[in-house]
Amino acid sequence: MKQALQLRLGQQLALTPQLQQAIKLLQMSTVDLQQVIEETLESNALLERESEQTDQEGLDFSEITPPEDDAEDLAVDTVWEDALPSAAPPSAGAVAEADFAEQDSEEESLQNHLLWQLNLTRFSDTDRVIAIALIDALDNDGRLTQAPEDIHADMASEEIELDEVVAVLHRLQHFEPSGLFASDLRECLLIQLRQLPPETPYRDIAGALVSRHLAQLPTAPPRQLAKKLRTDESALEGAIQLIRTLDPTPGSAIGAERTEYVTPDVFVRQLDGRWQVELNPEVAPRLRVNDHYVAMLNGGSATDRGYVKEQLQEARWFMKSLHSRNETLLKVASKIVEHQKSFLDVGEIGMKPLVLADIASDVDLHESTVSRATTRKYMHTPRGTFELKYFFSSRVAGEEGENVASTAIKAAIRLLVADEDSRKPLSDAKLCALLKEQGIPVARRTIAKYREQLSISPSNDRKRLN
Repeated sequence: MKQALQLRLGQQLALTPQLQQAIKLLQMSTVDLQQVIEETLESNALLERESEQTDQEGLDFSEITPPEDDAEDLAVDTVWEDALPSAAPPSAGAVAEADFAEQDSEEESLQNHLLWQLNLTRFSDTDRVIAIALIDALDNDGRLTQAPEDIHADMASEEIELDEVVAVLHRLQHFEPSGLFASDLRECLLIQLRQLPPETPYRDIAGALVSRHLAQLPTAPPRQLAKKLRTDESALEGAIQLIRTLDPTPGSAIGAERTEYVTPDVFVRQLDGRWQVELNPEVAPRLRVNDHYVAMLNGGSATDRGYVKEQLQEARWFMKSLHSRNETLLKVASKIVEHQKSFLDVGEIGMKPLVLADIASDVDLHESTVSRATTRKYMHTPRGTFELKYFFSSRVAGEEGENVASTAIKAAIRLLVADEDSRKPLSDAKLCALLKEQGIPVARRTIAKYREQLSISPSNDRKRLN
């Protein structure tokens, strides 16, 4: 065999320990961050809290002079853009970033459990990016908080098609526990039924019952349901018992013992007619380096100087990473408030369409950085406390060329149903017509999807005789 010498050029991202730390701090919730800060204060003798309030803004690390052989400062915006996965297919070395999400907490969580399975499954780089986005979109029950179309729109990449997102979603639906990545209860139960052995008694009848008559199951007479399914009542009862063995909230079993406490990361207040955003002091603690230990760099034994030098470097990087996290969080939250002023003024009905790419463009960061900065971060407003991801909503084209947010459409549906005549409830077609009169042309199937997401029963189930 003839041998030949080939030269291949490639790029591989090397994530330094300092950059790993910055990424981990960025994606942490406030509760997890406070624990890390306390652990760092205990382990690093040079770090301490400022006992008195100063006029200093943020974290002060400018007066700390590093040793000559220290690493370069962390370039927050530029480096994070390179380090975090984008909507475009990443380089071969970039897939290692997924490992950091696993290390976010030592306690088991649904996301960590799924990322562990993801790392054991063969995915292309592009599919891995899609999978991480889908995992981020799960709630604690394992239910999707966004439709695949909305997730695809948030990724804002011409290189990724909607069909690719749907294909990856179908693969993830085979992850354990069974029933994850469903958009509603019906799909959750169907996923679990499909994964049962084909010879399971009453599986097919249970599938037909869930697929077509789930809403009527609590109230419809068994004889009527059996007739619709073309089976007998004993087989129907067997199918119902099989359905009762399924888990409607499969994700809740993972990390169920851990209580998630919500601490707002930012506060929004109205001052002089303008909405102001400020960081929660709990997520921006004032830290400083103990001058007594720093002075030991110029004296003491070689062992003492080596120890202080190492601790000083760690303290500098931690303070720099913490400052970068807070700076990024404040910029992202401020832009969200700027886009969603009408929500703060009038409520959900005033929600505007917003995707990650809009904020990323405004703050000059990558969408993936914005995604990490808004996951498990909360904003306290006069209308309540919301996760930052709540303010992102897909676009629906209006009649006059204006885009309407899906959240606003859901709010409009909720208001229409609340004001309806219980003796003549509004059908999906009627809701579609009423929304069109308001300048929001929405397809009937979209109305049905949003209605189910709002846990609103069909019109025939809402009908009351008195």
